[in-house]
Amino acid sequence: MATKSAAKEERQADRPPVLPPLENGDRLSRAEFERRYEAMPNLKKAELIEGVVHVGSPVKHEGHSREHSQVVTWLGVYVAYTPGVDGGAESSLRMDLDSEPQPDALLRIGRTAGGQSGIDPEGYIEGAPELIAEVAATSASYDLGTKLRVYRRHGVREYIVWRVLDGEIDWFVLRDGEYRPFPPDAQGIRKSETFPGLWLDAGALLAGDMATVLAVLRQGLDSPEHAAFVARLIPVPGA
Repeated sequence: MATKSAAKEERQADRPPVLPPLENGDRLSRAEFERRYEAMPNLKKAELIEGVVHVGSPVKHEGHSREHSQVVTWLGVYVAYTPGVDGGAESSLRMDLDSEPQPDALLRIGRTAGGQSGIDPEGYIEGAPELIAEVAATSASYDLGTKLRVYRRHGVREYIVWRVLDGEIDWFVLRDGEYRPFPPDAQGIRKSETFPGLWLDAGALLAGDMATVLAVLRQGLDSPEHAAFVARLIPVPGA
């Protein structure tokens, strides 16, 4: 008959190991990062950038949540009218063994349609989306520093950072391995090179004038460039 101590040891051996929580500054492999993240169902946002963990702070409505919703709305409408383009919000990206960022919003073209990212068997995005957007308040230096370098290295073609506290929107385009500022046209409209028809009136977005933001986007969606782009894509569900 087993002793009490032996029975206790047997019960403890049957229990799964208790994983330590993710903490800012932890240095982990991507596999260990994912194990700990999955063990914390109440944690909404954590990223692994160059092997270092970054855990999101509580999110305020003004300064992030509202602006995040506006960016997702703008990109979501574009996806709705552009078969073959996929969008997402706060998707974890399996970029390499040391980096798994979770950007605020993204657009991607599936590999079967000529894009550079895919969906792996576990449902994660594997590779680099063509466009990433971040809403940055207290994280501005991080989004424009270490994370920018990771996105650049992996070939994210366009990177948008809304610096909420500064009242500015940076739009970068990857040229010759470096991010270059992407200026607006003579009418003050930025027109994506990677996603034809994705037009943005940054001034209207900064002012919270979503009616104008969507009206300008509608003009882009009605443009010949957008029609030609859609015709080139091969929409494949789940690509």
